[in-house]
Amino acid sequence: MSERPFGVDPPARPELRKSLTVVDGVAVAASSTAATTSIGIGLGVTAAVVGPHLPAIMLLAFLPVLGIAGAYSRLNRVEPNAGNGYVWVGRSLSPWLGFMVGWVNFVASVAFLAYTTAVTGSALLQLAGEAGLHRIGSLVLDPGSTAQTTALGVLVLVAVTLTAVTGVRTAARLQTGLLVFEYVVLLGFCGYGIVTGPHSFSLSWFDPFAIPSATALAQGLLLSVFCYWGFEAAFTVNEEVRDPRDASRAGTITLVTMLGLFLLGSVAFQRVLSQGELAGHGAQGPAYYGDRLAERPLAALPLVALMFSAVASLQAGVIPTARGMFAMSRDRTLGPVWSKVSSRYGTPAAGTLLIGALAVVVAAGALVIPRLADMIAAIVNAVGIVVALSYALTALAAAVRFRSLLRDDWRQGVRAVLLPTLSALALLGLGGYLGWSFFTSTDHLELRADNGWFLLLMPLAMIGSGFAVAAWAKWVRRSPYFRTGAGTDADAPELLTTSN
Repeated sequence: MSERPFGVDPPARPELRKSLTVVDGVAVAASSTAATTSIGIGLGVTAAVVGPHLPAIMLLAFLPVLGIAGAYSRLNRVEPNAGNGYVWVGRSLSPWLGFMVGWVNFVASVAFLAYTTAVTGSALLQLAGEAGLHRIGSLVLDPGSTAQTTALGVLVLVAVTLTAVTGVRTAARLQTGLLVFEYVVLLGFCGYGIVTGPHSFSLSWFDPFAIPSATALAQGLLLSVFCYWGFEAAFTVNEEVRDPRDASRAGTITLVTMLGLFLLGSVAFQRVLSQGELAGHGAQGPAYYGDRLAERPLAALPLVALMFSAVASLQAGVIPTARGMFAMSRDRTLGPVWSKVSSRYGTPAAGTLLIGALAVVVAAGALVIPRLADMIAAIVNAVGIVVALSYALTALAAAVRFRSLLRDDWRQGVRAVLLPTLSALALLGLGGYLGWSFFTSTDHLELRADNGWFLLLMPLAMIGSGFAVAAWAKWVRRSPYFRTGAGTDADAPELLTTSN
């Protein structure tokens, strides 16, 4: 594989190949949100917090996320850029905050890849058990073991990373096939579960006022935001789509689709499983759900769908993260390795491989949490907080950028300014309240998913490391980004030659 080096000469500037359609964008975004993984595992984690009120919390979380999606779409129309939030926040609010958005998206994505790697390994081990393979030599195969699931999942991560190097178009075709199977199984089993489930349907499931406490409400909302997280992956490939408006369409289509699927899944799972069963099975939830509804081998189909969803989301997680790092490197806020473009594939190949390698390192570090269910809970909570911060800052950037619309056209102003502002304030308030709840919930630190200080330490480490890297970029790399907050636009190579 040959690489085109990063440089300041405009003819050699890094440039991504435009080859994608709106369907490809939907495939990338839908794979990033990973509906089956979110329903099969995320609903269980959320149910442990909010009880039976999953439909209510999913509807509530959709409202601020919809405001965020509108901000992304409007900003993308005026400034399509692979760095999206990093560029938009840097220009409208502050280069430091812009860098923070890019950085927390990066570290959250790497943490997500580590978590999904283990989920993929667990699904494969569960399928091996369904096929009658329960041990290899003296080793008893355990789908709940973080060590075993991570080791197997890493092999899959390596494979999908290599596929992602060849280009988004190739990856999108693979993801489209996986998504079709995943959604057919998901719709079939959820629909059948709603009709035949033994537990009575209750309108109280949709009552947010019945959630047990304010802390449960805040944590449940951020966990639900995590489930929606990924729709914005469509905006990270907007320099590779033929029309930047297709990225906005893909993101919106994905978000609305996820709402429908999450409501369907939350009702179906609660019709079939009790609260204890839903919250207590972790990565084995889909297999348990399938066993309740069908005989083998049909009962294994939800598990196969979970595996496909995890594989697709691994690949979809690598792709947008590498594009975000590409944009930051293009501005010299990160090293040149991230913006090396393969002359063969027209992709940031080196950065893509590096993302996969970092995810392997984080997955290995997560072995300090021996139970897979605990690792999932810890990562989901941490990522939920930093994703809420990233979304909120991007929405505020849109409000600042389009504030003149409040004077010129109040209807447009409400959509472009007031709704994103309210969404941002809601997410910031939730994140702050939840962080305070974690801090006051204990008086010591333990490496446990139920230890508040540990749950708070993870997002604080993600954010704090961003300020350290930003300081290096500003005063050592002397990136021009920190003077203007303006990222390098794909059609503005002269920004690459800005003198220090």
